[in-house]
Formats: sequence, C-alpha cells, structure tokens
Amino acid sequence: MSKATFRKFKKSDTEAIIKLWKKCKLLVPWNDPYKDINRKLSIKDNLFIIGEMNKHIIASAMAGYDGHRGYIYYLAVLPEYQKKGIGSSLLSIVEKKLLQLGCPKINLFVRNTNIRVKAFYKMNDYEIQDSQIYGKRLIEDN
Repeated sequence: MSKATFRKFKKSDTEAIIKLWKKCKLLVPWNDPYKDINRKLSIKDNLFIIGEMNKHIIASAMAGYDGHRGYIYYLAVLPEYQKKGIGSSLLSIVEKKLLQLGCPKINLFVRNTNIRVKAFYKMNDYEIQDSQIYGKRLIEDN
C-alpha cells in the first residue's frame, strides 16, 4: 500500500472533499459544505489540509486560529483508510501548523452521535473538557 501524502486544499478539490465528508457522515442539513469551503478559503490561512493516496483524496482537516485558541473541523478519513495512522498524521500536521502560529490550545467539536471517534481523539491526547458549547446562527445556509 502506498503512503498517504498531505497538502494544502485547492479549489479544484471541492467535489472530492464533499464526497469524502458525505461518506464520513460529517454533513448536516443546516450547513452548506460549499459555503463552508468558500468561507474557509476567504481566510487564506493555509489551515485546510487534505490527505491523498495514489492521487485520490482520502482525508481532510479544516482548522482555524483566532489568536486565543485553534479549532479543528471536518477531520475525516475515508472508512477504508481508518485505523492506519492517517487521521493521527493529519491531526499532527494541523497541530504543528497551529503551534507555529503561536496557538496555545486547540478545541474541536464532536457531535454526540459520533461515538466511535471519541477513542481516536483520546488516543491522540485530547480530553473531554468540562464546558458546554452555545451556538447562534447568524447566516442561514438554506
């Protein structure tokens, strides 16, 4: 088996990334993935990373940094490539990029329905924190 390679997202990756997110069950009706991608690309921070194998997109991570903490969204690995270290490698790349920006801490969101991924984050030294998330939608995607 070939080794995964990682690079910055390109606009031409859009359809493959959305297909990946669908297969990994990361999409929800209230978020338009095309709008999420375009919003991310408008930031130009190079924190949208994809993983490839044999020139096929198999993984992604979209991250951000607001000067106080980093955030990771849309971390996904195609099911057939999970448990092979690809997700951990991608997570490590994002962590290093955030650290280079001076980011002192990272938060990520896991939906309560995504129970399987909790072991992955624990294995990568992430802990459940004693916080609650509040949200407010300012722009509807639908």
